[in-house]
Parts: sequence; structure tokens; C-alpha cells
Amino acid sequence: MYQKNLLIEPGGIEILDTPIDLGLIKTPAFFQATREDHIAPYKSVYKAVSLFAGEKRFALAGSGHIAGIVNPPAKQKYQYWTNAKRKTYADGDAWLADATEHPGSWWPYWHEWNAKKSGAKVAARQPGDGALKIIEAAPGSYVKVKS
Repeated sequence: MYQKNLLIEPGGIEILDTPIDLGLIKTPAFFQATREDHIAPYKSVYKAVSLFAGEKRFALAGSGHIAGIVNPPAKQKYQYWTNAKRKTYADGDAWLADATEHPGSWWPYWHEWNAKKSGAKVAARQPGDGALKIIEAAPGSYVKVKS
């Protein structure tokens, strides 16, 4: 998958004798990249947008691989770009040339997109109120084990 990039080719990879074709996936997909990412360059991430059949959204954040992703809204740092035209461009540069820059974190933009596709919010469960009993207090003894 990594060396030959066969996942992008319809039928290029099979799992349990089932050929994988990303073009048959109609589930809405949100693609997010960062402008200065040296691990997953945004131009490469943008190419994935054209591989799926369903509704697609791409957002580009400022900064690099970690800071651009983690950037919390309350910090009001960096910026992100969106493109309202909802068309597929030839490449990431063409998409960016037609995009709009926004101040701050991309997270509220994603949240708005995701909320429209999600069901109603539900209250958090209270540990121990269901059929399963609490084993021990958080964070749990397993996190204290040294290997």
C-alpha cells in the first residue's frame, strides 16, 4: 500500500478476496491537511479528495504537522483555508488559489460540518450505572505499569 500506492487504484488491493475501490465509497469525507506539513504534504492529501464518490470537504490549516492539527480554537492562533465552490480542482495549488483564508483554528469549521451529519447529542453515561461495575478508579492501574 505504501511503496506502490495501490490503494488509489480500483482493485489494486484486496482484503479477504474483496477488491478495494475507494471510488465506491459514498460516505461523506472531511479531509484536513496543514500547509507546512513535511510528513503529509497538503498537495498529496488534496489528491485523495478525488478518490471518493461521496460528499467531500477539504480544509487546509496553517502551520505544520502537529501544531496545525492540534491548534485549539481558544488560542486564536494560525489560520485555515476553505473553498466554498465544492468542486474538485486539478491539484492543491489550484484549490488554494481559489480558497478563502480564515483566522484561527479549523476545528469549529469541522465541528459545524460534522454536526450536520450527526444525530442528537446524548448525555454522557455515568460509570457504574449500567450492567457493568466499576473495576477501579481512573486512571486505572494499567497506566502505572512499567515495561
